[in-house]
Amino acid sequence: METVVSSRTKEVRIGPNLPFVMIGERINPTGRRKLAAEMAAGDFARVIADANAQVAAGAQMLDVNAGIPLADEPAILAEAIKLVQLITDVPLSIDSSIVAALESGLSVYQGKALVNSVTGEEERLEVVLPLIKKYGAAVIGISNDETGISENPDVRLSVAKKIIERAQDHGIPRADVLIDPLVMPIGAMRTAGRQVFEIVRRCRDELKVNTCCGASNVSFGLPNRGPLNGAFLAMAIGAGLTSAITNPIEEHIKTAIMAADVMTGNDENCLNWIMANRTPQPQGESAGGPRRERRMRRS
Repeated sequence: METVVSSRTKEVRIGPNLPFVMIGERINPTGRRKLAAEMAAGDFARVIADANAQVAAGAQMLDVNAGIPLADEPAILAEAIKLVQLITDVPLSIDSSIVAALESGLSVYQGKALVNSVTGEEERLEVVLPLIKKYGAAVIGISNDETGISENPDVRLSVAKKIIERAQDHGIPRADVLIDPLVMPIGAMRTAGRQVFEIVRRCRDELKVNTCCGASNVSFGLPNRGPLNGAFLAMAIGAGLTSAITNPIEEHIKTAIMAADVMTGNDENCLNWIMANRTPQPQGESAGGPRRERRMRRS
């Protein structure tokens, strides 16, 4: 099962036998007061810088969020999407809890977007899924509903199944629904990791869909978060996770993802790992230089 999203010129495929897809999380004003103030004032310089930095670090997609209290979110989100698409060719995840903002972003998007997100709540399903169908997008389905977030993986899986079925009722194929198993802070819920791994495995094996999550949630409130996020992602990839909204600039995360791709066999011939970790050859030195020096010393 492959999920295909695209920009105007570039296609990204998400699937269990493909390299893991990193969706850069940095274009999000939540918890970033300077970015929020700048975006509200029409200053997108930091958005552009964050977009370029994340793509340079290896993000195959970018999440774009404009959730700023008391601001015109639909207008700001549309402007941010237009600007990001001018400077990079990676596909985007359009991220908002406001339906008008989602439609505003989709209306200016060039390509097939990923929408973040829809829940299992009836009201939400009935307004978001028609938008997904109208604009031919893919969507992240979050496994909670009117009853809240259950600690029981069976309940979360049943919500995921409901979202998939309702999407199909609206003419949205199963391949265009990615399930978010809901990552809870491990510092507050010691079984949070195990719950996610079980749900991800069952989404792959039983529901036959791809998965995505907000990976940074797992380490919320804990010190030295990078190694925790990296370890979580490597284990989740082993369980079948196929994409995540995360920080590609964090070295622990990037390294863990690349290593997991090697161990799952999704980095063909370990090429990406080799290219990222090969020691650069000194400029001007020929491939045979060091061997000739050793022969000279032995003579």
